[in-house]
Amino acid sequence: MLTIQSARRRRAGGKLGLALAGGGPLGAFYELGALHALSEALLGRALTDLDVYVGVSSGSFLAASLANGIDTTSIGASVIYNEGPRVLPPEMFLQPALGDYTRRIARLPAALAEAAGQYARNPLGSGWQTLLSALAKTAPTAAFDNRPLERYLHETYAGHGHTDDFRKLRARLYVVATRLSTGESVAFGDAPYDQVPISRAVVASAALPGLYPAVEVEGRHYVDGALIRTMNASLALEAGCDLVICVNPLVPFDATHSRGRSYDNLADAGLPAILGQTFRALIHSRMQVGMTSYRARFPHADTLLLEPDRRDETLFFTNVFSYAGRHRLVDHAYRQTRRDLLAQAATLAPLLRRHGLRFDTQILRARHRSFSTAARERVQRAHRACRRLDQALGRLERLLPPAISAG
Repeated sequence: MLTIQSARRRRAGGKLGLALAGGGPLGAFYELGALHALSEALLGRALTDLDVYVGVSSGSFLAASLANGIDTTSIGASVIYNEGPRVLPPEMFLQPALGDYTRRIARLPAALAEAAGQYARNPLGSGWQTLLSALAKTAPTAAFDNRPLERYLHETYAGHGHTDDFRKLRARLYVVATRLSTGESVAFGDAPYDQVPISRAVVASAALPGLYPAVEVEGRHYVDGALIRTMNASLALEAGCDLVICVNPLVPFDATHSRGRSYDNLADAGLPAILGQTFRALIHSRMQVGMTSYRARFPHADTLLLEPDRRDETLFFTNVFSYAGRHRLVDHAYRQTRRDLLAQAATLAPLLRRHGLRFDTQILRARHRSFSTAARERVQRAHRACRRLDQALGRLERLLPPAISAG
């Protein structure tokens, strides 16, 4: 679903921005498919050549990668197809937080001693509540370790042609996290938080409480940015962008119009479905309030919002912790976004023209394209480049004198 919010006061030129909301693994895979569809169709600027990027939670990984010049095809190769020099295996997200377990267990004797002391001082007033309160301090705060992901991102961003330093990026990048001690939203990449490594900011922004431990940055602890901010596109608008493309992967599921299987009553689908619907409704309502305010606060700016269809059963019920589910979800998002872009291509044409952009409607009409098509085309281009290089070296060798070519 594509929502267009046109500027009330138009001005030529200006900066282009991209704002990506959070949504866990499911959200990241949806956004990857949607962004790839957009990158193929959009002519005039590549998604790796925008002026401002904003990422919240899982969206921060994609925003940081695009700001670093890593395109959607390369991201898909490492995350979906296990190809390329920097493969991101799923087990990296599911390594137990053994360090946190160990630290918490080490606190157990002290906690029991504290409970015993309170009982000795007040045997009548102390009971199970005192013991449970003491033991609660020893409970692990997270199930999984996010340090392996931070190392992976650091090695990726610090590699050739990229950077793990906000200040060295060509574009502006904002990664939004929540400061645990105050509950306030913090934008890494903005002064004075621009000296923090990008990799550390991303894992802080995606540190969902209960699943991953809070991330310490300069003595303060940070957790998932989506707790306070859904998308925070205002950062791009405040940075002077006249067009901001927003992607939000989480919308409430409309079970009353479900196709195929019947989910008229989501309560019958179990606790995960109920919790998922509750979380989506909270996140989406907050985002709608923000989007509505942008029109009044930034009258010169155009915004485009890409979201899933609220009747999309595939997105709501897909298991993203399986490889088959990931392939299906990314390709599904890719196809649905292409359909939405083509449906509104005529309406979008004058808006895009104001920003020096246009759509390639021919590629949007190519019925048999899929997300994996890009991966195949990438391999074919690499093979052609290797063949051309081999041919050029062969011609050069034939042109050189025998003594030189032998040496």
